Amino acid sequence: MEFLLSLLQSILQTALNPVTAAFVLAAIGLNVHFGFTGLMNMGQAGFMLIGGYGFVISVMNGLGVFPAIIISMLSSALFALLLGIPTLKLRGDYLAIVTIGAAEIVRMVARLANLSPITGGPSGIQSPNFRVELNALSPLPEGRTSFLGMNYMNTGVDDWWSRIIAWGLVALFLLITWLLMRSPWGRVLKGIREDEDAVRSLGKSTFSYKMQALMIGGVMGGFGGIIMVLPSAINPDGMGRATTFNLWMIMLLGGAATILGPLLGSILFFVVRLVISAVATEFVPSSILDAQQTEIVSWILIGSMLMLLVIFRPQGILGNKKELSFNV
Repeated sequence: MEFLLSLLQSILQTALNPVTAAFVLAAIGLNVHFGFTGLMNMGQAGFMLIGGYGFVISVMNGLGVFPAIIISMLSSALFALLLGIPTLKLRGDYLAIVTIGAAEIVRMVARLANLSPITGGPSGIQSPNFRVELNALSPLPEGRTSFLGMNYMNTGVDDWWSRIIAWGLVALFLLITWLLMRSPWGRVLKGIREDEDAVRSLGKSTFSYKMQALMIGGVMGGFGGIIMVLPSAINPDGMGRATTFNLWMIMLLGGAATILGPLLGSILFFVVRLVISAVATEFVPSSILDAQQTEIVSWILIGSMLMLLVIFRPQGILGNKKELSFNV
């Protein structure tokens, strides 16, 4: 019973973690790209890096939080523009190859030792160097607060203020996505996903719409990068290929082309990993599985579950099979 209560509390803590919210934000952007527009973007981690570094570097150079957020948004949008102009005429796996290559270029540039004074190089930049401005905006009183068995500082590093910001942004972007996809603009995006030639025959500039979708989803990914770095640090290798693949897993798990799919997928992704690790640690002797092996087993089981999901329910948990028509 004690183990179960401890597990439930850990699940709640994981579900409300800012990192979970960061993946929700980035997955919402990826859902705009792939789920609603049909763009095979395999480089969403690049947008997270651009957005995160845009915010961190701006704050560390004396700009306030809100100007830094604007610069982060502009940086993500500019990256989408530079990436989209030569590549959005590509389809399917060709676009996927180009976008994953672009994200890797961003990561490797950020790792350059020559740029260490700006990006921190391979070691990145620690959060105390850029959190001061954000903490100063907190309206919460000093001290700690307990809620549903969770006890955190009101304002600090692992705090309630970060969680309020993170999940407030999640709610905002879910609302924005819902409104956009109910609009005529959103219906054009779905038309491009299903039959781009038919939309073009109606006089619509499909290139323009895809560029807009790439920029909007990229800015959402940039916000995911900002939230990702708040708890500890920004590190180039912390948002690499594995991050993009995890985002795809989250989106497919929750359901592509759904509003709440990224939210459900992200929470389940982190919670399932936690449950598998906790159960294995509690009931499997360390002589059979140590901590490192347990982590590996959890990834194997998650991968297996994703394979079964794609085979037997390709639309995801919340998805609709009618939304799985892609013009690629």
